[in-house]
Amino acid sequence: MQLVRIGDKVINPERIYRMVDRMLELRSQGLSQQEVAEILGVDRTLISRLESVGEMRKGKRIALVGFPVANGPELTAMAAAEGVDFILLMSDQERHEFARSQNGVELLNQVMRLIARARACDAVIFIGSDERLKMVEALVGPHVIGIEIGRSPMKEDVYVSPEKIRNLIRSLKD
Repeated sequence: MQLVRIGDKVINPERIYRMVDRMLELRSQGLSQQEVAEILGVDRTLISRLESVGEMRKGKRIALVGFPVANGPELTAMAAAEGVDFILLMSDQERHEFARSQNGVELLNQVMRLIARARACDAVIFIGSDERLKMVEALVGPHVIGIEIGRSPMKEDVYVSPEKIRNLIRSLKD
């Protein structure tokens, strides 16, 4: 268990995560914000604000981006069949080849174009390391759904469940 000290307070993040999980469970069962607040012993506005922080826009434009992914072709075929608008999945080797194949200016321009394409989508599913996820959230914005597959620096490709990604895509489209 990792505790966090803030001034003279000691905070247990796991307790916060459990509380948020319980809140979402109760809300998804159809309880009102007020009912959940009373059950959990918190202010209703806390429920509202937490929901606002996590709210994803449902829409037709979805991007799927990730690296280092071991089963990129499999995920690409599935995502294309599900109607995903922008797909960019790379293995570790493909990622390094992409970077080496261009000079600095070309690489920067290409990365900026890719970021612009992702930002144009209503939701971006990003598969990657903990540090890359933070960077993508900062660059692309709050409509990123992160799937962390390891800690940076990652040196090996990771198999990602196509069914998990398919279910996520379908939940965004519904």
